[in-house]
Amino acid sequence: MDKYIELNFAKLDIERAKRRGCSEAVFCEPKTNEQLVKIFSEFKKCGQNVLGTRANEEQAAALIEAIPEIKYNKQARVVTLIQNEITQKGEVAICTGGTGDIPIAEEAFETATFYGSNVKKYYDIGVAGIHRLFDKIDEIKKANVIIAVAGMEGALGGVLAGMVDIPVIAVPTSVGYGSSFNGLSALLTMLNSCAEGMTVVNIDNGFGAGYSANQINQLISRGGNRQ
Repeated sequence: MDKYIELNFAKLDIERAKRRGCSEAVFCEPKTNEQLVKIFSEFKKCGQNVLGTRANEEQAAALIEAIPEIKYNKQARVVTLIQNEITQKGEVAICTGGTGDIPIAEEAFETATFYGSNVKKYYDIGVAGIHRLFDKIDEIKKANVIIAVAGMEGALGGVLAGMVDIPVIAVPTSVGYGSSFNGLSALLTMLNSCAEGMTVVNIDNGFGAGYSANQINQLISRGGNRQ
């Protein structure tokens, strides 16, 4: 049986890396500062790297005060504790439709980087000025997988998927005016795209996109061999 650490309010899956190849991530948003400090402290004792998503500034400050080695990307709302060297492999390209999509893209960036992928960023290359995408498309095609992050009508993912022969993971964001319905419009556009090879994650789910992109990238970097 796999082991876990019992904290009453949480059970830490300390052997997830053995089972899935990636350590457990911590969803910080609903947790108290005290709970987070306890969780990260236990992972630190185990000598593990830890990633926490959706951490606000107060939570990050409490964690850094308790464990100074922790780093915080304010824009991504991601905290990381790196105790073991991470070797980045392959390449993931992260593209955004606009500047407003960058916080979600940064969450994807931190996630894919944490789990072992080289990541290149191509921000603000949306369809409203599609020549910006055309200027970068040859570079983007060099990646093993693309993450397309877009709000408003969410067209970027479908456009990219129609131009490349590599997997595209589309992330709808809640950026947009009223009729975008907090990202629902972008989500439906991406789900209904006629471009083959595009997978869609939930609204604002940069973590899920970064995690999946890393899995694809790692497999390709190993030549398709799972071992």
